[in-house]
Amino acid sequence: MAMTMKGEVALSADRQTVWQKLNDPEVLKACIPGCQSLERTGENGFSAVVKLKVGPVSATFKGNVELGDLDPPNGYKISGSGEGGIAGFAKGGAVVRLSDAEGGGTLLSYDVEANVGGKIAQLGARLIDGVAKKNADQFFASFAENVKAG
Repeated sequence: MAMTMKGEVALSADRQTVWQKLNDPEVLKACIPGCQSLERTGENGFSAVVKLKVGPVSATFKGNVELGDLDPPNGYKISGSGEGGIAGFAKGGAVVRLSDAEGGGTLLSYDVEANVGGKIAQLGARLIDGVAKKNADQFFASFAENVKAG
């Protein structure tokens, strides 16, 4: 089952600061809902373990993420995949862009495309989209707080 999501968030820091935080595994681990571990596997790669609940299905996903098309401090492309055992799998990517926000700060925009399969996909697009949006909102709220805290 395919899904897409777009959005943007205004952050109260300069582009270079936002870029550094987007590339800091500790910041990302603290901001990703359900993230149990996030470790660098190479210059532009990470392995992650994330525990998620989608409706009645709880699963721990183990996966890898690669950053590509790096254009510091303007953006990059994220691609990754994860396995959740019996619950299913997820794979996809996102384009993240940073630009100067009106009135100062940085505007972060994202464009996500993902595919999920297995038991989770059987729950229906509406439920999955809702959980994905909720998790994205949680991530960006936490990330904005982290940026604001310096």
